[in-house]
Amino acid sequence: MSVAPLEIDSVITELKALLGDRLSTSQAVRDRHGTDEAYYATMAPDAVAFANSTEEVAEIVRICAAHDTPVIAYGTGTSLEGHVHAPRGGISIDLMNMNEVLEVNAEDLDCRVQPGVTRKQLNEYLRDTGLFFPIDPGADASLGGMTATRASGTNAVRYGTMRENVLGLTVVMADGRVIKTARRAKKSSAGYDLTRLFVGSEGTLGIITEITLRLYGIPEAISSAVVAFDDLEGAVNTVILTIQSGIPIARMELLDEVQLDAVNKFSGLDYPVKPTLFLEFHGTDAGVAEQAEMVKALADDLGGSDFQWTTNPEQRSKLWQARHDAAYAAKALRTGCEVWATDVCVPISRLAECILETKQDLEASFLVAPIVGHVGDGNFHIAFVLDMNDENEVREAERINERLVARALSMDGTCTGEHGVGLGKIKYMTDEHGPAISVMRALKTAMDPQNIMNPGKMLPGN
Repeated sequence: MSVAPLEIDSVITELKALLGDRLSTSQAVRDRHGTDEAYYATMAPDAVAFANSTEEVAEIVRICAAHDTPVIAYGTGTSLEGHVHAPRGGISIDLMNMNEVLEVNAEDLDCRVQPGVTRKQLNEYLRDTGLFFPIDPGADASLGGMTATRASGTNAVRYGTMRENVLGLTVVMADGRVIKTARRAKKSSAGYDLTRLFVGSEGTLGIITEITLRLYGIPEAISSAVVAFDDLEGAVNTVILTIQSGIPIARMELLDEVQLDAVNKFSGLDYPVKPTLFLEFHGTDAGVAEQAEMVKALADDLGGSDFQWTTNPEQRSKLWQARHDAAYAAKALRTGCEVWATDVCVPISRLAECILETKQDLEASFLVAPIVGHVGDGNFHIAFVLDMNDENEVREAERINERLVARALSMDGTCTGEHGVGLGKIKYMTDEHGPAISVMRALKTAMDPQNIMNPGKMLPGN
């Protein structure tokens, strides 16, 4: 249900007095803020507020709360499950003007940033300090959005996800209160872990306005490698053995032959069109060479061939840019079509079974749907390349996705390893969490009794 016209008119009047030209009711601006990279139709908010500070965000939320008006936080709009859509109207708070790196504590390996800082911006800022922030979803997402969706990416197998790398937050609550979830100490036993509560909450509990992040030293040596396999099973089993052998690999990405063909065409590469692993090793010169040789030996035993590795920065950058462009490469396979991306994550011991059964579903289908994944941590994706006007294609994608999620849950996995719940994965939440859903509902009700914080997301019936 949308906000009553008189109520939204009052909200817009009050926000206009607060923000002036930084409140927009332009249809084009509203539409842009009511869509992301998901396949869902645009669901525009009633207005967009461009905030410059925590204090402004708090005042915007207080005004919205006084009129029972939904509030949706917006960063770069690169989410994949409809997180920023406004199914009930309301106010989208664009946080991209809040884009300052507030402090870097090099000795303590941490920094504090505003939510509009992007991951590439932060690493450019850190370049001369010898430090970097490793979490790298394919898009140059905002760190606020990455925190809210518990993002990860290609480096997660070594460095973890946003969950492991967010040390503390400043959050505007649903009634406009501003809280800090933690201090800068590396550990604490004092009270509930509120930081982890907000990481991954997708804006349904509060709006993140500052993030304290863990930083890492830039490795002495970095090497990337590519190895092709005659079959998908050999590639996946190489991943499993690498992880089980304790090799501290930094990146381990799988591309099936459909995705590899798309990447070759889109990025101007010429790798064999086979199931392929993209790898990266971090450490000392000797350590990196040793890691590469160990993985090469495993790959050789499982049908890997033409193992190519390089320490050249330009070649490494080209390789990983191609990987990050995989979704665009998939989309280019069919002119005029869209990509519907879905993902699951399973325990590493079940990864081969899950991927191979999924591949069988795809081979038996008429859809174009590459597989790509952060397989070092058990996470993989299907990119359905669809004519969204063709009901048969959409239904078939939904059928395969239902089977994929059911398969992952039967293996004690999750319906989404990193894309998040948003609009798209709500229907699987009860199956995955069972009675724990009631605890999540209780938290949501206690912290947002009016249900104004990004309603319609995360929980069934929200």
